[in-house]
Amino acid sequence: MIVDLLIPELTPIQGGEFRMGDDNGRWDERPAHVVTVASFRAGVRPVTNAEYSEFIKLSGGEPPPFINEPGFADPEMPAAGVNWHEATDFCRWLAKETGIDFRLPTEAEREYSARGGLGGADWPWGDRAPDELPELEGIRGLAQPHRPSQECTNAYGLLCMADNVHEWCSDWYDAGYYSDSPSASPRGPSAGRRRTSRGGSWRHQIKFNRVSARSSLNPDFRYNDYGFRVYADA
Repeated sequence: MIVDLLIPELTPIQGGEFRMGDDNGRWDERPAHVVTVASFRAGVRPVTNAEYSEFIKLSGGEPPPFINEPGFADPEMPAAGVNWHEATDFCRWLAKETGIDFRLPTEAEREYSARGGLGGADWPWGDRAPDELPELEGIRGLAQPHRPSQECTNAYGLLCMADNVHEWCSDWYDAGYYSDSPSASPRGPSAGRRRTSRGGSWRHQIKFNRVSARSSLNPDFRYNDYGFRVYADA
């Protein structure tokens, strides 16, 4: 293990059963269905520029295309413009260096942890919409990513689960997957063209996404509102 390696902070999440999806949401969130996930550990915040830059320096990888642009260069901001393959490479590299099985979350783990133990809530903090919360006003007006802060935390202590940058999941995306999804630790379809992502985006007019809202992208693409968060087994 490299001495003084910057390691993303993880918090333990007790596994359990929850209702995934939303029958009142978009059609790819239906049907809502009961899912069980095992215990795991979740990154408290998205992987930062500082953490990702260390990976680039030590592994010889390619830096994100936006990292030196104004509005994206803050070391504590999420590393934006990382494609799915680069995110998984980071996880493998960090796992090798630390002995911790860092990885991307499954879509089920990401929704379960975003809910923060609030089973039927639309948002990580509960049922109040973001525009009803004065403490989120600053985030609503941003035109760039931001340093994760306590204003957007949930009951598990996870930051920015509904905003900031979209976050890659390990699953392939299939809009109709919920109709056939297994109930125990689903991992998505076996193949596809796009990878699933979760969370909101600074680039959208509406910055916050509901906890059950799904998104996806070609895994080769590097968008400036895409980042990632690391997870690990319990």
